[in-house]
This record gives sequence, C-alpha cells and structure tokens, in this order.
Amino acid sequence: MNTINKKGKGIFGSLKGFSQAFWVANSVELFERMAYYAFFISLTLYLSNVWGFGDFQAGIIAGTFSALLYLLPMFSGALADKIGFRISIIFAFSLLTVGYIGLALLPTFLESSGLVTYGFGDNTRTIFSGLENSVARWSFIPALLSIVLGGSFIKSVISGTVAKETSSENRAKGFSIFYMMVNIGAFTGKTVVDPLRKSLGDSGLIYVQYFSGIVCLIALITVFFLYKTNKEQGKGKSFGEIWNGLVKVVTNGRLLVLILIVTGFWIVQQQLYASMPKYVIRMVGEDASPGWYANVNPLIVVFCVNFVTSLMKKRRAITSMTIGMFIIPFSALIMAGGNLIGNDYILGLHPVAFMMILGIIFQALAECFISPRYFEYFSLQSPKGEEGLYLGFSQLHSFFSSIFGFILGGALLEKFCPDPNSVRFMGDTSSSEYIAATANAHYLWYFFVGIGLVSACALFTYDRITKRKDKQKLV
Repeated sequence: MNTINKKGKGIFGSLKGFSQAFWVANSVELFERMAYYAFFISLTLYLSNVWGFGDFQAGIIAGTFSALLYLLPMFSGALADKIGFRISIIFAFSLLTVGYIGLALLPTFLESSGLVTYGFGDNTRTIFSGLENSVARWSFIPALLSIVLGGSFIKSVISGTVAKETSSENRAKGFSIFYMMVNIGAFTGKTVVDPLRKSLGDSGLIYVQYFSGIVCLIALITVFFLYKTNKEQGKGKSFGEIWNGLVKVVTNGRLLVLILIVTGFWIVQQQLYASMPKYVIRMVGEDASPGWYANVNPLIVVFCVNFVTSLMKKRRAITSMTIGMFIIPFSALIMAGGNLIGNDYILGLHPVAFMMILGIIFQALAECFISPRYFEYFSLQSPKGEEGLYLGFSQLHSFFSSIFGFILGGALLEKFCPDPNSVRFMGDTSSSEYIAATANAHYLWYFFVGIGLVSACALFTYDRITKRKDKQKLV
C-alpha cells in the first residue's frame, strides 16, 4: 500500500489529500511550462535576430521542433513506464537545463572562439558577421534537440504521475489542478519575454534562454530532493506496439481525414507563435508586446471553456466543433483588419495591436467550442474496443499543423511583411521601398482565412457523409 498517498506524508502530502509526488509533479510542470512558453513565443525571433535565419528558414526549424515535440511523447512515454517516472523526470529536466543554457551560451562562445563576431546594443538588433558562411551556423541544433527530447518526457510523465497519484475519487480534481498549473506556467512564461526584449534589444532574446534554463534547473533540484513515490511503474507498451498503433490510425481513412480537417484549425492557431510575434513588431514597432497578446488566448479559454461546454452539452460534439471551425476564419479576418483601419490608436493601442488582440479573443472562443469536444468525437469514430489506443494518437493534428503552420507562416512573412533589418532594407522602416513592401502585410492573414474556411466547410461535409454512411450500415 502506498503510505505516502494514504497518510499524506511529506511537505505537500497533507494538502487536500494528494501525495507529495503529486504536488511536486504539478509544481515542476508549472516551471516547465513557464520555461517552454517563454522560449517558444520568442523562438522564431531568436532564430532570425540572433542566428540570422530568414523567416522561411526559421519557420522550418521552429515547425520541425514543435512537430517532434508532439510526436516523440508517444515513444518516450513508453520508455518512462519502463525506467520509472523519477528517473525519467530527472533525465528530462537535465536535458532541458542543458538545452536552454546551451542556447544562451552559444552566441558568446562563438564570439570568443573567433568564428563569428557579435555586437549587442541597447534596443538594437544583434550585429553579427561571418555566421552565414561558418560551420557554426547549425551549432544550436544539439541544444534544440536536447529540449525536444527532454520536453517529450515531461509531456508524458507529468500527466502520468497525476494519473498514478490520484484515485477514482479525486482524479478529476487532480487533473483540474494539473490544467491550472499548465495555464499559470504558460501565462507567466510569456510575460517575461517582452520586458527582456524591450530593455535589452535582441540580446534580451538570449537572456530568455537563461531564464528558461534557470527555471528548469530549479525544477531539477526540486525533483531530485522532493519527488518520492511508492507507486510502481507500469509495464507500458513496447515501441513496436506504439508503432503498430500509429500505422492503424494513419491507415484509418475516416480518422485520418478528421485529423487533417482539424489540422486546418490548428494551423491558424499556430500563428500565435509562427508569425504573430514578428508581424506585430514589424507593423507596430519595437514597443509591441506579442507575449502579452498571445496570453489573451489562455485567459479567454480559462474563463469561457466551462460556459461554452455547458452551453453546448445537449448538442452533438461535431456541432460544437463545426461552430468553432466557422469562427476561426473570422478571427483571422479580424487580425487582417489592423492594417486597414488607419493609424488612429484605439483604447491606447496601435490599430494592428488592437485588432490582433480582438482576433485572438475570437480564436480562443473557437478553441472553447472545438478542443473539449474533439476527443469525445474522435473516440466515437474509433473502432469499438480500441478507443484508448486511438486516442493516444488523437493529437497528430498538432504534428501536422506545426510543420505546415510554421513553414507557411515564415514564407508569408517574407512575402508580405519582410524583416526591415535585412540587407535589403538595412533597418530603414521609413523608406518608400519598405513602406511599399509592407503595404499589403495583412494579405498574410487572408491565407489563414482561406485555410480556416476550407477546414470548416470540410468538417461540415465530413459530418454529412459519415452520418449517411453510418445510417446505411444500420439498414
């Protein structure tokens, strides 16, 4: 019997009947989300402003990073079941600490080694020379892979700990606390980026990596000294079983079509990280606060998701999802409007910033209609008796949307909202050439209006077709 869980021993064990392992896991989940979202909201800026990658190249790198982070947990979770959660969490935070600190130290190391020359100025872009033709151009990849691998363990192990350290009586409450910690961490992490960037210029993007690394180091120390559990690790699935399950899902035509349709929604959502930060900074100026704008999304979701779910509880899951899918193109259209309504400030905000925030509000409302009901509907489309297996791959849409969303976002930025600090413009945002180049910057969002609208119509059609086929089977 688990005495830690039964008697509530330990520093945290007496709090509301949960074990010490439960509270430690949730606390370090908050730290990890704080580190991750500070890093992720600034990733494309870091790749472009510090490492000199173009928008399209940065989109490929960031999209691949995000895609792997959604795919690998299926396999790292199986390994964690075999080696134990404590070892897995320590391993994960060790990798995360090394990865983030590595990204912070690399520019200084490259400069001291003489491979490249960096210069940092207050509120100015990083000045570098020699990087594009240097073998050091891709030296950040091992650090980035370290973050991917560490993050993949965290995604599976923390939620697994919550499941193992709760009972049927308090599991719902346990996962509610877990979800709260995720959102607090995400909100806090994104608020750190803008002050650092505004006060330190592009060197602030490097200090974001220090922040994330230090936060993960604190989590590592916390786990090492405080994470104790008597729960035995489960047997888990083998890599072969996981691979066979993945093959089953992607060869199931009905489920694959559903995943691809919902991918359209998430491609638009991914622009909070893929294109929005660069877009608003280039259109509004360095005083823009993309981290704060992105935080509007989780705020709206937290406050509205229960209301929307209750409102739609008597409706079919596909009905709720379809409503959300038709909201998402409207949200992208609102985002485009900031470049069309003149230059007069609205409620103290630049029109581009104001319309971006308004668009994000509608984007979050769409998520409230879609996300809670997607898993329900996905399970209904899965073969009877295999719902659990198939649900394990239900978030493949995030894998696809990460790749396509970031690559498309990068390409559209280069086309309609180019970097003013590129060789072409040399930082002169007042030049007639740059003004002409960004005159149609809002066209970027029209592409996502189209993707959202096609996805919404596709889901409506999908529902009609699957309903008809299901009726035919009953005849």
